[in-house]
Amino acid sequence: LKSLRGKYVVLFFYPMDFTFVCPTEIIAFSEKISEFHSCSCEVIAASCDSVYSHLAWTKLPRSAGGLGEMKIPILSDKNLEIARQYNILIESKGISLRGLFIIDKKGILRQVIVNDLPVGRSVEETLRLVQAYQFTDEHG
Repeated sequence: LKSLRGKYVVLFFYPMDFTFVCPTEIIAFSEKISEFHSCSCEVIAASCDSVYSHLAWTKLPRSAGGLGEMKIPILSDKNLEIARQYNILIESKGISLRGLFIIDKKGILRQVIVNDLPVGRSVEETLRLVQAYQFTDEHG
């Protein structure tokens, strides 16, 4: 994340690849990436699955439950360290909760949203929050 200093970052975790709720929100974030980029914000998805699992999921067409082509990176946290650092790891299952973190251009954590496993996040609300934080950064 240090390389993204100077930009806002939305880092969101999802429990695992090839599940029911996960593709809808990941695809939704991917489809809205130009709107995030227009306000100098990067979006990164992450799960505790391997890079190979991520790759297989992106190779599978959306019509078959896959992600298809993605416009956002998907981070592999196979060693569980990132999820553990963000305090969203379910140790007994080796998966993360649905954590969403908005980090500002100075690297300061501005928003934390943690949902239970079956509840997804709103891309529109996330974009609104980023824009609201940016507005208050500029105008107080």
